[in-house]
This record gives sequence, C-alpha cells and structure tokens, in this order.
Amino acid sequence: MPQIELTSGVIDYEDTSGEGPVLVLLGGLVMDASVWDPVVDDLRGDHRCVVPTLPLGAHRHPMHPDADLSLAGFARMLAELLERLDLRDVTLVQNDHAAALALAGENPARVARLVISSCEAFENYPPGLPGKNMRLMGSLPGGIFLAMQALRVRRLRRLPVSFGWMSKRPLPDDLLDRWLAPVQTERGVRRDLRKYVTSARRGQMLEVCERLRGFTRPTLVVWTPEDRVQRPEHGRRLAALLPDARLIEIRDSYTLIMRDQPQAFARAIREFVSEAPAVAAADLG
Repeated sequence: MPQIELTSGVIDYEDTSGEGPVLVLLGGLVMDASVWDPVVDDLRGDHRCVVPTLPLGAHRHPMHPDADLSLAGFARMLAELLERLDLRDVTLVQNDHAAALALAGENPARVARLVISSCEAFENYPPGLPGKNMRLMGSLPGGIFLAMQALRVRRLRRLPVSFGWMSKRPLPDDLLDRWLAPVQTERGVRRDLRKYVTSARRGQMLEVCERLRGFTRPTLVVWTPEDRVQRPEHGRRLAALLPDARLIEIRDSYTLIMRDQPQAFARAIREFVSEAPAVAAADLG
C-alpha cells in the first residue's frame, strides 16, 4: 500500500491511477480506505480514485505526538496531502467525518467540486450515539482501550453505540476486524483517536459549516432519509447553505451509503462530475 509522510505523520492511501477525473474519497471514525471499495470498484474504470486512511482509529501508523488532530488540523492535513500528491481539479467526496467540509470552507486551490454524504454537521457533533459514546470513552482513563477490546465480541458491534446504526446491511466481520485491529493493538493509534474525539466541540463544527457559505464551486449533497446517526435534515440544510449545491436522497440506507447502496452512490458521483463545469486553474484559490 502506498504511503506518504506528512507533517503530522505517515498516511496510507489507495490510488487506482489512470487519466480520468480525480476523486479523493474520505471516510470516518475507525474505518480505513476499504470502506469505499464497492464504490471504487464501480468508478475506477473512468476515474482516478485516491482513498487515504486518515488517523481516526483504523490507521496503522501513529501520528507524531505533537500532531494537530483537531478538526482544523485534519483540514490542514488533507490540504497537505493534495499538495504532496500533486492532485489537481479534485472532487472531494466525504462521508461520516467532516475533514472535507473543514477544508472546503478555506477554498483550497486544488478542489474543484465537493460531494458531501451523510456526515457530521451543524449541532450534530460528535454525531449520534456512536459519537457521543466515543467522546465519553475518550474522557475516561483507559476508556478507548476498554471500548475497543469489548468489540472483539462480534455481537456487540451491532449495537447502536457501535457500528449497528452505521450500515443497514450488517458489515462483514472480517471487514470490522480489519478496521478495529490498529486501535485494539496499538497504543499510539488509541492516543490519536482519543486526541480527536476529546477535542470535538460543537462550536467548531458550527464555524466550519458557516464558512461553507464561501465555497462557490459545484457541490452535491448525498443523504439518506433513514439515517440514524447523521441527521437527515442536515442534508437539506447543507444544500441550502452552499451557494452552488443540489441534494439527492438515496433510500434504503443508513450513514454508510457506499456500503448499503454502492451502485446508486457511484452513479450519483459519476453524473455529478460529468455534468459539473470544470473550474479554470486561475479561478481555484
């Protein structure tokens, strides 16, 4: 798997290469790049898909001890990743976490389009029962360790405070084993996850969303009306907030639309990228 050394530490990423439009796909807490596999399999023939595993608990390499893992820190990390990989005319695709929202509000020069799907926003931060549970565990000595070790019991993963409300279809146990292994076995990974979840403040997210008013490039908001973690009304609020945005809803899914409805999600991305006007390089930034 390719790796890149950033200021914060080493990041693993997948890269399908190719000459098509560049998609950078971002997932959420305790998920690695494989969360996007069904969508990437659909899009890789006509798009270049770059999928980093951000330091949110499923990463294999602990970040430097002084790494800024606040929401603002993730925006800077993502901007550095795009620059170091020399990715241009990028379509950022975000699910669950809000790194792309934080970056978009700064009008990054390399981002031409934005796809926001069922992610934390506005007052829902940390989001839903899983987010609140993670923040509580992070605030207790040894809490992250105990919570992650408990998830070795596979039936506990299906509870709403864990992965139960993330996907409408049960996630494969071997996939969850892969996501959980780093945080279960590596102290530095648990430190990174704790650093992020304990830094989360609602005011930070409200500021991030307010700055999105200045992101004038084409945006697609993809939400599901059945979401139990990310509030369905927030999709409509984001679409109304962003100057050049439209909303589509994909039914029969929870937060992880890329796992529940991968073909519909891939189709929405493909149509959006093909229809959204290219942005001249001089206009980016």
